[in-house]
Amino acid sequence: MNKKLLLQDEGDTQKVKEISMMRDSQKLKMILGKLSWRILTLLSEKEMYPLEIARQLGVHEQIVYYHIRKLAKAGAITVQREEKKKGATAKYYKIVSPAFGIEFPHGYKTIPSLSLIGLEKQVQEFFKEFINENGMFEGKIVVGSPTPHGPFKTSARDGHYAAHLALFIGQFAKMPADFAVKLDVDVKAEKEEKNNLILVGGPGTNLLTQEINEYLPIKFIMQSSNEGFMLGGLLSKKSSRVYTADVVGLIAKIVNPWDATKRIVILAGNKAVGTKACVLALANFWKKTLQEYRGEDTFATVIQGFDLDGDGKVDSIEVTE
Repeated sequence: MNKKLLLQDEGDTQKVKEISMMRDSQKLKMILGKLSWRILTLLSEKEMYPLEIARQLGVHEQIVYYHIRKLAKAGAITVQREEKKKGATAKYYKIVSPAFGIEFPHGYKTIPSLSLIGLEKQVQEFFKEFINENGMFEGKIVVGSPTPHGPFKTSARDGHYAAHLALFIGQFAKMPADFAVKLDVDVKAEKEEKNNLILVGGPGTNLLTQEINEYLPIKFIMQSSNEGFMLGGLLSKKSSRVYTADVVGLIAKIVNPWDATKRIVILAGNKAVGTKACVLALANFWKKTLQEYRGEDTFATVIQGFDLDGDGKVDSIEVTE
């Protein structure tokens, strides 16, 4: 009997149990009799021997033996153990699976991942371009180089936040064959801009974030100075507000300006702690973060991080706009 897994979606939780599939109508007929089904029901709760079953059902022991033989022949039950009772050997039976089903050979459909079934529509829509038809992650996660680089001559200190984001994505996407995480300098050198990209880090540390800043609905203010450039926070076109706090950041999704068939997701803060707040917002608080997202090509929201337990580390977020 072919065994598979039966999935039950309970919203935030998905549960599975083993199910034995039948393609033989004769075997199916053998387990569908009224008394056979009552015996199966008992054996689904615990292992029992035939005399014990007969007493509980109030029927003759020989009748139970007859149905036990049929169920064993059909492959629905098996001997779990044997025990000596009053000079005889009692065989304890149990069902082979907690569920039985009928299966026809056709009709399977590929789904991205069992985990994705339980996620709400916002998450499925937000990452749909990043998951191919085989459920594999399709794109690159780009972090800033840890060595001084770019016009700010900065060393990125927020690249490790990508690990937390990758754990979140790994719940509903299979690992790709190629290495998925790249440094910003390598992406530019290898001309991989024409790809689905997830950019982690603000324009001060991630050159790709710096390049796509002009396409963002909420932009980072980059001002000239005697030392080259300086950041002046985030400017929202919608509200005209300027956000300068270190713990503030931007989560956005836009069409890739180098390839309109691809998408770019940005998680970038004014400082490293703001980037961390954005990663937490998407990975840990996605319901709140994506509550206004409806699948549009251009989306942006401002995130502010908070330290609720007072240990000096951001552990919660609020969506500012």
